[in-house]
Amino acid sequence: MPQTLWLKVHKPETAVLDPGVQTRFAAGTEVGRLAQDLFGPSVDVTVRRADGGLDLAAMLARTKECLSSGVEVICEASFAADGFFCSADILRREKGGFGLYEVKSFSYSPSSPQKDQEKKRDSYVQDIACQKWLLERCGIPVAGANLVCLNADYVREGSLDVQKLFTIIPMDEAIAAEYAAVPERAAEARRVLALRDEPEMALSERCHAYPCAFWQYCTRDLPQPNVFDLYRMDFADKICAWQEGVVSFEDALDRLRLTPVQRMQAECALHGGERIDREGIARFLGGLSYPLYFLDFETMQPAVPLFERTKPYQQIPFQYSLHIAEREGAGLQHREFLGESGTDPRRPLAESLCRDIPQDACVLAYNKDFECRMLKELAGACPDLAEHLMDIRANIRDLLEPFQKGLYYLPAMGSSFSIKSVLPALFPNDKELDYHGLDELVQNGGQAMEIFPRIQGMGAEEARRVREALLAYCRLDTLAMVKVWEKLKQACGMA
Repeated sequence: MPQTLWLKVHKPETAVLDPGVQTRFAAGTEVGRLAQDLFGPSVDVTVRRADGGLDLAAMLARTKECLSSGVEVICEASFAADGFFCSADILRREKGGFGLYEVKSFSYSPSSPQKDQEKKRDSYVQDIACQKWLLERCGIPVAGANLVCLNADYVREGSLDVQKLFTIIPMDEAIAAEYAAVPERAAEARRVLALRDEPEMALSERCHAYPCAFWQYCTRDLPQPNVFDLYRMDFADKICAWQEGVVSFEDALDRLRLTPVQRMQAECALHGGERIDREGIARFLGGLSYPLYFLDFETMQPAVPLFERTKPYQQIPFQYSLHIAEREGAGLQHREFLGESGTDPRRPLAESLCRDIPQDACVLAYNKDFECRMLKELAGACPDLAEHLMDIRANIRDLLEPFQKGLYYLPAMGSSFSIKSVLPALFPNDKELDYHGLDELVQNGGQAMEIFPRIQGMGAEEARRVREALLAYCRLDTLAMVKVWEKLKQACGMA
């Protein structure tokens, strides 16, 4: 997009990185390193300056040396022409020229439906077409363009098998039309970058696909809240509404066919009201029974499978917190589990969970689909515990339900009913329930996911601090659930 390109060069300070971006960068680096072993010995031409940045001139020089000396496989092969620069992840000598291999860290199943395959593949068509164009401008004949990604069907058995870990997707046919358009796109890029003034904002579906780091900047002048804040509306539909001039909540109420929850959200936001359906809340609470078990898992999702019988990006539960309310008016009990970093935590976690939660117990989770999926996967990994684990799964109730159905809504919840949105709306300024009061190491699930695998490489004191931070974070998640449950009871006079 022209505006994104211009902002990257002229206003990079306006970018706001998604909290998960750094984790994805780390995963991409690991995947890229492993992919360099796909074709045997290789030379990586990456050169960094003293400040850690890439030394592009040195990389161009090293690439030229490798090409002239006949190196078979060059990684990060670098080229520049007409003011453009690129580094090819893998460049391999093949019949008729060089094979171009662009490595991406997403997972792709060769057995998935053709439509799904094309959707994932097509995200990279423009990138690969531009690389091929630049290489050929530099006199490098490209014998074939390919996309290299993780094989979603690969199951680790013993040592990591790099050949099975990756899948290679030929891209020549897919990029043909885009390749023909590259010269025109290159000319447009030069024109945009030469502009002194910022190009006119043009939102599109591409803003959401990545997601774009400039989203907040580009939407800074829209009314707050606006159509992009509507609950559970497809982003494509929001873009269509915006393009048709439907921007504010007033516009949305007048011109869009909203769901009951979306309409409630817009009306409450505009008029400062709230929605509390006491009868509906009472029906939900009436379906619960003591003792109540409030359960929350934390998981990691390694791009490269670390443990036996796991796949790329498989979610591995390594921790849980459990608050227990035995009966009305009784004090809370708390139990917890945190695995050992560097070892497969699934078996010890499952055993601990079966000790802590008896069969036929009433279990509460927030957005239970996640906990149910983890329990099903744990049952598959631990067949002898499967009956007990699946019983826990069958008896989970979802604390999200009253909010998702619009039974309890406050304008402060905005467009999200996640516990991180509901909690501060229900308990504003309550320091006990403030995640920002936790150790800065772990204040959200993304940080927990990223830091747990790294504990194994830490010193004793650092590891102790991280484990304490993980326990405190997960403990707050289930305490928050207890507080939300108590607020629901108060709302319908059951407390």
